[in-house]
Amino acid sequence: MKYYKTLLIWSAVAAIIAMAAVACGENLDPANSPTQVAPRPTLTTTTDTPSATLSLAPTATRPLPLPTYQDGVLEVHGGNEWLNSEGLKIADQTADNKVVLVDFWTYTCVNCIRTLPFLKEWHAKYADNGLVILGVHTPEFEFEERIDNVQAAIAREGIGWPVVLDNEYDTWRSFGNRYWPAKYLIGIDGQLTYRHFGEGSYVETEHAIREALTEAGWDVSDIPIGNVNSVDRDPVADRVTRELYAGYERNYTQSGLYAGQDQYYIEPDSTREYVDDENYTSQQWYLQGLWTNGPESITHARSTSNLDDYIAFQFVGRSANVVVTLSGTEPYDVYIEIDGRPLKADEAGIDVIFGEDGRSYFTVTEPRLYAFLETPRFGEHIVKLASDSDDFAIFAFTFGANESGI
Repeated sequence: MKYYKTLLIWSAVAAIIAMAAVACGENLDPANSPTQVAPRPTLTTTTDTPSATLSLAPTATRPLPLPTYQDGVLEVHGGNEWLNSEGLKIADQTADNKVVLVDFWTYTCVNCIRTLPFLKEWHAKYADNGLVILGVHTPEFEFEERIDNVQAAIAREGIGWPVVLDNEYDTWRSFGNRYWPAKYLIGIDGQLTYRHFGEGSYVETEHAIREALTEAGWDVSDIPIGNVNSVDRDPVADRVTRELYAGYERNYTQSGLYAGQDQYYIEPDSTREYVDDENYTSQQWYLQGLWTNGPESITHARSTSNLDDYIAFQFVGRSANVVVTLSGTEPYDVYIEIDGRPLKADEAGIDVIFGEDGRSYFTVTEPRLYAFLETPRFGEHIVKLASDSDDFAIFAFTFGANESGI
């Protein structure tokens, strides 16, 4: 199944490009914000779909009155596939005196990945004490719909709780959700007791879990509570590069304009020769060589032998990651340069390999997020990624300004 979002009317594209300076301002701080997105809309020519990570994370919503839901709204919907469990219903769990924490996620979302250690901790502490964590995997990209890809991610990340594939966004829409990650805590009365969007507020969330379990009659008083409410941010980080998308579905909108070269916007699904003049604008990426712009990605359009073609961007922050796919059967290497040189050992992300010649690269073996940069200090750099493979397809870059990790 494939979804296509209608592009802007072509006569409006030039006007949108003219607004790039406003849309791509440097005061954005989306590193820890949730990804906000409209769930795969039907054909439209409007340009007001929510943007990904452009808006800051909503403030904690627990102090605000929570809505009351009709029966069946806070439930798993659609014909779904399950991992780590047989199919289950939230209503059956709450009727069995269980509290359910619903986690909307998708496996290439860096914000979702950052919350996994806390979910694992809560699962270990409370799974035998009345808590059911239910992962609702609602895909951002088409390749994330495949159950084998999600299963590989679950094994790689060590996820032990039930996960349901929400490929049609049925459960997402029923909850009225708009963010990855998003957490909804449902008490034994079937109603929402707490919700949180994005990263952070981990101690607050755990307190809410414990309160809901206690109200349900579970004794968790002997279980120690965590003391990390959020991951430490670099104290000098005053901004960070926004998430950069490569496909035209996100670029051809006022909140997009991630591609920094005009020829990208001439026509969708077109193969063009790009020339990098190294005159970079913050919050955008640039190409050198032959590339094809697709709905979700930009793809290297020829095989080369000397890393002639590349993608480059100006980066502000401490860490950088990229979502790429393996469209063929053969793995391929992607080489990384920062400020015109290979990475140093203390700048390498967890997926980086160093060759005997000192060059830094990572090997793409499956479609996922690859962590390729983790600098010891906050700063501004020029980053280039290059591959000789014509399978090299880039979907998105994400960035961070935390003191450690992705």
